[in-house]
Order: sequence, then C-alpha cells, then structure tokens
Amino acid sequence: MFRRFLFSTSLPNLLPIPPKGNNLFFSFSLPILNSLTQKPSLSFRTKMGDARRPLSVPIPTVDKADRSELLRALEASLGSSFSSDPLYPNPNPLIIVISGPSGVGKDAVISRLRESRSGLHFVVTATSRPMRPGEVDGKDYYFVTKDEFLGMVEREELLEYAVVYGDYKGVPKQQIREYMGKGYDIVLRVDIQGAQTLRKVLGKSAVFVFLVAESEMEMVERLVDRKTETAESLLVRIATAREEVKHVKNFDYVVVNAKGKLENAVELVESIIDAEKAKVRQRNAVI
Repeated sequence: MFRRFLFSTSLPNLLPIPPKGNNLFFSFSLPILNSLTQKPSLSFRTKMGDARRPLSVPIPTVDKADRSELLRALEASLGSSFSSDPLYPNPNPLIIVISGPSGVGKDAVISRLRESRSGLHFVVTATSRPMRPGEVDGKDYYFVTKDEFLGMVEREELLEYAVVYGDYKGVPKQQIREYMGKGYDIVLRVDIQGAQTLRKVLGKSAVFVFLVAESEMEMVERLVDRKTETAESLLVRIATAREEVKHVKNFDYVVVNAKGKLENAVELVESIIDAEKAKVRQRNAVI
C-alpha cells in the first residue's frame, strides 16, 4: 500500500486530512517540515551510539602514512589508546586424570606424553606396594611403608587414596598445589577406584580420560606378557578389568591405545588438552 503526504505551509500544527481511498494525507507546518528534513547534529549522532569518527580528526591515507602515525590518528579519532593486553585471559591450569583397566598401557601413554609435551607436571603417586624391576623411587612412584602411608592419611596430605590389590595408593596434594601455582597442567595417573574418588572430590573441575585397549583379548595378552603376576593375581586382575571397562560412562573422554599405535593415542590425549584450553568456559580446579 502506498501512502502519500501533503505538506502545507499555512497551518501551525500537524493536521490530518481524512483519507481518500487507499491514500493517507497529512498536513505539516513549515518549521516541522524543516525539522524532519534536516540532518541530525553531531551530538545527536553521538547519543545514538554512532561509531563514525568526528570530522574534526583527520586520518592520513592508509597506504601512504607511517604506521605509527596512522595508529596515533586512529586512537585520537576513537578517543582511547589501543591495548596490548590479551583479548581473552590465559587458560586456567588443567587437572587431567588418566585412568583405565590394567593392561591398557597407561604408563606407556604417560611416558610418551611426558616426552612430547611441555608444561605438564606428572604427579608421582605414593604407594605401599613393592617396587617392580626397572621402577625408580620418586619417578614412577613414591614407595613407602604401610605405616608411612597411613601417617600421610592422618595428616590429610592426600587428595585421594585407596587400597588396590591389597596395597595403598594415594595422590599427594602438595605437588598439585605447587605446580598449578607455577602454571603447569597436572596429569594424574590413577586406577578406576581412584578416578571415582577424584570425581567426587573434583567434580567437573578436572578432565577425566578413560584409556582402553582395542579389545578384551589384547588387554589380557598385555597382562600376560608383563609376567609380573602370579596365576591367581592375574585371574583377579582380568576379572576386575572386565568390570572396570563398564565405568567408561563416568569419564569425559575415551582414548583407544591400540597395539603399535601409541603415537595415535598420545596425540589424541594432546588434542583433548588443547580443546579444553580453547573452551570459553574454563574448568577451575582448586586443591
């Protein structure tokens, strides 16, 4: 529908004229007409949020001006200096909990991750179990007696602890606090029982990664090939592992560590860390 407007210079005020057909007529006095046709003032444009620069601030030609001169002119036009501060804060330090059944290669993944990525601190777990061949105290575990371990429990020095196959294992708090204070991401290697406890303690403030072998047969073969268990304890570990696989639903991510493809598993864990670092809503773990 088209609407026409009839303007009159004789009437002092706006006077409607009865419509004719589909047309609508209005009458305006000359002062009102002038006010409608004039461009808004600079102050009016400013109040309306117009981002155009004031005409009184000259900006040199972009392709001919010195960059520093151009930047100063742009700052003057905008009325504020350009900041060198990050547009978005640095990501928070992460706590990455890596867990999974026995025989899925947790130690192998963590060892390779230690070599390939900086900025990570791998928490050394305290345990009361005997040292295995090739293990180093203070690197693989802190090997302590049961009495020493129970003393740590009484002093509340552990983030979590549990009895695993008859031996104590626990995560010292002080390591985590110290390295998170330095900006490091924290990697915790725990069994399924420990991961369950940490989920209760940390909630969604930590990243939980479930590591699995590509099949049950492969998992069992790895346990057999370790040759560190008696037949009885091997049977217990296999039965336990079967049950532990069912807990995958309680984790944030699952990573398959297939035979001969260790690098793929490590790269996927690194991708998980990168993705978490890029989140707008960061996890914020407080120990």
